Amino acid sequence: MATAAGVAGYIVGRTSGLSKPKPPGTEPNGYGPSTGGGRYLAAVSAVPPHGGGLILASDHVVLVMEASGQLKAFSSTCTHQGCTVASVVNGIIQCPCHGSQFSAVNGAVIQGPATRPLPPVAIAVRDGYVYT
Repeated sequence: MATAAGVAGYIVGRTSGLSKPKPPGTEPNGYGPSTGGGRYLAAVSAVPPHGGGLILASDHVVLVMEASGQLKAFSSTCTHQGCTVASVVNGIIQCPCHGSQFSAVNGAVIQGPATRPLPPVAIAVRDGYVYT
């Protein structure tokens, strides 16, 4: 009896539309457009322009907007002792713990005690929103 039920379940599952792959751009539940891959971080409009930035401490990311309008992302964890950076002012990412400063252009160390740059974080911008 259990074998017959298993075979019947297998046949129903294989012939059901639920087992078919969803078309690209469809949410996992099959309804509506997909938000795409990656984790949502912020709206592009939330990132201050002209060398400013937005620190997303819970995501461990700092988003920076270059003067050209290009958006970049770096780890928000200082490479000195792991503190979360606190601000982005005039193109400089600042750590409050020991005074390390990093370039908002490439994450390079401007002022120590940190000796390693902030690692870049891959992001994608879609429809005015930033995703990892």
